[in-house]
Amino acid sequence: MFWSVEILVVVAIIWGCTKISFMFNPIAIFASTVFIPILLAGILFYMLNPVVNLLTKVKIGKKNISRTWGVAVVFLLLVAIIVLVAAVFIPKLTNQLVNLANQLPSVIDDSRKLLDKIFKNANSQELLKKIDFSSINDKISKNITSYADGIISGLTNGIGSVISAAANAVIVIITVPVVLFYMLKDGHKLAPTIKRVLPEKHEAQIMDLLSEMSSTISKYISGQMIECLFVGTFTAIGYWIIGLPYALLLGVIAGICNIIPYIGPYIGIAPALAVSLSTGSWLNVIYNIVIVLVVQQVDGNLVYPNVIGKSLQIHPLTIIIILLAAGNIAGLMGMILAIPLYAIVKVVVVHLYNIFKLRDLQD
Repeated sequence: MFWSVEILVVVAIIWGCTKISFMFNPIAIFASTVFIPILLAGILFYMLNPVVNLLTKVKIGKKNISRTWGVAVVFLLLVAIIVLVAAVFIPKLTNQLVNLANQLPSVIDDSRKLLDKIFKNANSQELLKKIDFSSINDKISKNITSYADGIISGLTNGIGSVISAAANAVIVIITVPVVLFYMLKDGHKLAPTIKRVLPEKHEAQIMDLLSEMSSTISKYISGQMIECLFVGTFTAIGYWIIGLPYALLLGVIAGICNIIPYIGPYIGIAPALAVSLSTGSWLNVIYNIVIVLVVQQVDGNLVYPNVIGKSLQIHPLTIIIILLAAGNIAGLMGMILAIPLYAIVKVVVVHLYNIFKLRDLQD
């Protein structure tokens, strides 16, 4: 009876909140506005905080470098890296992106002609005559054309959304460095502050839990950044060796898509396969697949176990199910954030389970 009443009360509260949802709109707008800057600043914090901690241990004379000066040095290095990347890689990426956008209709047309040729050859075989490859080819061609038209119309008609996105990007660029500076400067004070307000009975357990959560996030973010850099760099080098057009751009796409576990490599190889098909050479397609397989095998067997290891301890089937659900609920952002969020929830649940289990053994 008690639990039935509790459940009914919770349901009644949720139902009541849905009827006054307009009251929560300002909170939702505020949360959506600060979410991206805080998320980006948090990712950079976990990447740069070890460097700041290392600098604070360096002695100049008889004194260590202060944390403020350590943060300043890290900011200067970060700005130098960004300027270097912007000066060396951004112009090449922009040039390749513009050229690919201009040649997108011809790439799609060449791919469609190659598929048409393949299906005609297959249709001429005796064993495959019962399959209507012409209808399959027509459907594929129509789908490719409709997707291409949708992309082009979206690019031409989305001027307003582009301006809005540019304004939001400017806001993010301004706010992220400020948030990141204070995170790096005062982030080490958060744990002692929390510790002071905790009840003494559960102080050690909660602090252990927070430390384990922070360690999980740090390992995941640092590992993912190293993975993406490795995959993007060596995929671009492989494409450049075989002479594939837009090698740098396609390598960057492969590296970014690698953020999504298991599914990301298949998404990242799709543009490269389209460009390979447009060249009309099956040898380029085979080389493309071989390069991706080699890079992914090295990443999966050497890079991933060493930079992330088994800290997440999540079964591959669980990851796939989480990605499918998260992608359906929140799109690409959901797929990127689903795994670290699940890892944090798992850490909390396991920690609480161990606490209750230990308490039962003591009783």
